[in-house]
Amino acid sequence: MLAVTFALPSESRDFVRLLAGRHQEVEVFHTGVGAALAARRIEGFLDSKPFDLLISSGFAGGVDHSLGVGNLFVAENFSDPKLLEQARELLICRTGKLVSTDRVIENAEERTAFAREHGAHAVDMETEQIASACATRKIPLLSLRAISDSTAAPFPAPASVLFDLERQRTRFRRLAPYLLTRPHAVVRLARFARQIAAARTELAIGLKELIEDLG
Repeated sequence: MLAVTFALPSESRDFVRLLAGRHQEVEVFHTGVGAALAARRIEGFLDSKPFDLLISSGFAGGVDHSLGVGNLFVAENFSDPKLLEQARELLICRTGKLVSTDRVIENAEERTAFAREHGAHAVDMETEQIASACATRKIPLLSLRAISDSTAAPFPAPASVLFDLERQRTRFRRLAPYLLTRPHAVVRLARFARQIAAARTELAIGLKELIEDLG
């Protein structure tokens, strides 16, 4: 059995639609956003069934200037070598170092500094915890992410406005006043929604191709 994890249903929606129940041996699981929540949830999930391999998927932020929105990105430092090679052969993707953080890396300057300090190409908030749980159980892991935001196309508003980590959702009572006082942010938010849609589509297609090739 193969597991595919995402942080949120908003990341997995297109992939689930493409599956349409045709792959009974694929189980989708949502870890939630952030290391602490992912660490708690992934343990019980992995113990629930005898998984043969796991794909840690979803969105990632690009901190390397060459990564653009919609690029598929495979983390060399978290992926099983054999699965990494299969992904490279099958997909049009970038590979490099993914770093999991406990905070959101926001603007271009912060991303550039983070990339330089950590030798990172992309960032997320869950893969390290998922990889640790898989390693304990000797479950092969492939880390495949789609770039949803980048140095050239960052978040349209502060992360704390866009998403409440504690509640695991957008707090519209916080977002609405921000947009009302900054009309230009509405345009950036609409552009960001298109970025997310593009990343979600590319990820779904890549995952489907990969899973069909795996078996």
